[in-house]
Amino acid sequence: METWTVATDDGEGHLEVHTFHPAPAAGAPAPAVPGAPAAVAGAGVVVVHGTLVTDALYRPFAGKLGRLLGRPVHCYNRRGRAGSSPQPNGYCAATETADLAAVLRETGSTDVVAHSFGGFVALETARSLPIRRMVTYDAAVSLSGNLNRRWRPELERSVAAGELDHAWAHLVQGLETAGPVSRLPLGALRMLSILSARTSLGAEMRRLLPTAVAEMRAVLGADAELADFAAITTPTLMLSGGWSPAYFAETGRQLAAAVPAIEFAVVPGQLHEGPLRPGNRLAVTTAKFLLGGSGSVRPLPGRRRRFRCGP
Repeated sequence: METWTVATDDGEGHLEVHTFHPAPAAGAPAPAVPGAPAAVAGAGVVVVHGTLVTDALYRPFAGKLGRLLGRPVHCYNRRGRAGSSPQPNGYCAATETADLAAVLRETGSTDVVAHSFGGFVALETARSLPIRRMVTYDAAVSLSGNLNRRWRPELERSVAAGELDHAWAHLVQGLETAGPVSRLPLGALRMLSILSARTSLGAEMRRLLPTAVAEMRAVLGADAELADFAAITTPTLMLSGGWSPAYFAETGRQLAAAVPAIEFAVVPGQLHEGPLRPGNRLAVTTAKFLLGGSGSVRPLPGRRRRFRCGP
């Protein structure tokens, strides 16, 4: 894995990028991308992560995808987290789409894979930027105000007051992305937040709560009608987990019915955090669509059998 940075087009910061690349063929030099590691070749794939997380949780998925495709895969931290610049004043959907465009350009990538809020960013970007092929998973797109009831004003008030356990509880209950846990009473969710804050992942999620407020406002501020996506010509596969909140699948079905370039499918047995979970099904499904009949998916290395002596 290589770590490097891409300057944002607004001149206000930079984005931290992590690149995974397959072993190059013997004797075949990899063309350099300006500012990128020498090992980065073109025709790569960019992975756009969701909210309340960094790209670190997507690296196992990115590594699998790169091995399946035999192509470089680039994860980047969106603004407001890890080694990337803070969210700027006036942050909105346009900030994210410009940043994705910059990463695509600087990495020489042609394809996009995106999760949750990242799916929203990818679809917004595809409305005006040529992308060869794209896969989204549980894309958080607001159609005709369908996500308005997911917004909890208490979330923003709690973040402003520094009451992060209250904020986390309202976020989880409003979005319902934590499976059955989302249906717990607010008091129980606050207790879970307190307990999870003792873990590194839980503590990081709490730190990222202010970015989640801005990102939810960006989604609602970009509320659109089906006709607004008619300009998308990028072959797109919208996926939703069989155990994800139903509103993600409903959005995918509506867009697939209205936009010829979009297909929709459910991945059985997957939760909202599917790309972050172990297993190969989602990576294989994604790789097959990105190949689009142009090649075959490489097998992932199998586990070695362990032998032991004795009974």
